[in-house]
Amino acid sequence: MNQISSPSSRAAAWGALLMLSASLVFAGGNTLQSVLPRQFGMSSTGMAFWQYLIASVLMLPIVVRIGLDKLKTRRPLAHLIRAFASALGVHVFVYGFVSGVPIWQMVTLLATGPLFVIIGSTLFLGERVSASRIGAAVIGFIGAVIVSGVGAEGLGWAALTPVLAAALWAVTDVMTRWLAREETPETLTVSLLVLITPSHLALLLLANAFSFALPAGVATDLAFALPQGAGLLLLLALGGLTAAAQYLLASAYRLADAAYLQPFADLKAPLAGLVGWLLLGQTPSIWFWPGAALVVGASIFIFWIEGRAPQGGAATAPVASGG
Repeated sequence: MNQISSPSSRAAAWGALLMLSASLVFAGGNTLQSVLPRQFGMSSTGMAFWQYLIASVLMLPIVVRIGLDKLKTRRPLAHLIRAFASALGVHVFVYGFVSGVPIWQMVTLLATGPLFVIIGSTLFLGERVSASRIGAAVIGFIGAVIVSGVGAEGLGWAALTPVLAAALWAVTDVMTRWLAREETPETLTVSLLVLITPSHLALLLLANAFSFALPAGVATDLAFALPQGAGLLLLLALGGLTAAAQYLLASAYRLADAAYLQPFADLKAPLAGLVGWLLLGQTPSIWFWPGAALVVGASIFIFWIEGRAPQGGAATAPVASGG
């Protein structure tokens, strides 16, 4: 194996293990995101709000440990926009589950994200992107299209929700890269953790105010209401899984380079397909497996290409909001 850019091979191995664990936890959270609206009648906005409120409360010790003084910034509006785009991506993504899009299709379509990041980084940040990275992103995009549009389910409007979510999270990613030019990783992490819940609350209030103009399932008058019994336990579990996934994700990025970890992160697609199949009976179409193979293969190609070039230290990534 080529020499990786993390401090040591042991650290890289732990980073890969943490990323695999995060992918499995994300798959469990995606399952609950599919179950809560269907079986307990939660709206997409209400579920997203409570999910991240619970996760934020559980992650308060991390915020305190890093320090609230890290919130000092010269660009507060940029941090607000970044958090709002991240929260909006969550709401759009969750709406896909409410609309009945199967887990395997939802998660695999998020593979369109790198293409949006490349476009945004090139147009707005002036970054130069290698031909290999562009080619791999296009291959991943083709794999996502195969998964979403060729199977028996077809490419309906609801199936486009994870693509829109990927675009919104790409906005968060590009803004993070821009802010990272003068902000510390600690400021980027704490600002997103602190601002994400108010952003979800603002979206929930907006959705209820304009519910007459939104599709069914996006908002209801009882969006703030909590489910009862088993539903409440599952919602608490969803919040816990969200916090755990974010913690595992951030820990993985502290130990190894993002390019090295990406193939392990992309295992979310086959893992989500497997979990949805075993627990919810959502059998993937025959096109899922070759499409998912293209997605994972594209990331492995990026890892192989970039592993041959000298790089800096391990990346410190911001806390992600995606599923």
